[in-house]
Amino acid sequence: MSTLTWIIAASLLGGILSLLCAAILAFHARVSWLSMLVSYAIGALLGAAFLNTLPEAFEMTDNPSQVTITVLIGILIFFILEKLVLWRHCHLEDCEAHDPSHSLTVTAKAQEHMHDHGRSGMMIIVGDTFHNFVDGILIATAFMVDVQLGIVTSIAIIAHEIPQEAGDFIILLNSGYTRRMAFLMNLLSSLATLVGGVLAYFMLHNMNFLVQPLLGLASASMIYVAMSDLIPGLHKRPEIDATVQQVTLILLGISSIWLMGNTFAHA
Repeated sequence: MSTLTWIIAASLLGGILSLLCAAILAFHARVSWLSMLVSYAIGALLGAAFLNTLPEAFEMTDNPSQVTITVLIGILIFFILEKLVLWRHCHLEDCEAHDPSHSLTVTAKAQEHMHDHGRSGMMIIVGDTFHNFVDGILIATAFMVDVQLGIVTSIAIIAHEIPQEAGDFIILLNSGYTRRMAFLMNLLSSLATLVGGVLAYFMLHNMNFLVQPLLGLASASMIYVAMSDLIPGLHKRPEIDATVQQVTLILLGISSIWLMGNTFAHA
């Protein structure tokens, strides 16, 4: 397949797959499933960043400090964007909307006490549309370097999108949206991944010098999401059995990315 075909397929398949899995999890409110997926997603993100994306970025430059500086700047950028654009608004006193599993535990109480007339839901959709657009750019960048890197990056993005979108479904339902409307809004938002991927493909053909810094930003995005948004939620379950499960699933996520990379490298 051509590079553009890979980008389109990965963007569409990734968006639809993550959306369907998230909807199943959210509509059935299986907290245990969601928390397990969060742990696996952390491993997949860190594995993709440190085992695939960063090594590729280092190979494309004679000055490794350029890559590390890009990653540092990227982490700061994503912190600022999260403050300004991806802020999860919630009217519950104990709500921590970046923790999808926590969102599931408060769903029943939220539905009993409030609807916010769609305000939280609309902010979720705006933030996710931007987030999905950036994911599309990262997928396109990875595929334009190497098909193997593109596939691994897509898997990592899908892995973290499932628990994130499941939490978003819960917030949309709490905001007063019906299940059908919540699904349709998330579906439209997921199409931003395809738009970002196709635009990046045509733009990067004329600006190849942007590929290496974009790989650095991709790594920063994965590291930031894993360390800032996902890992803090795991600390809410400090019990030894929960910790063992979390570490095991994180290692499983890292291992799956490592195995995937080696499989395609020797294919």
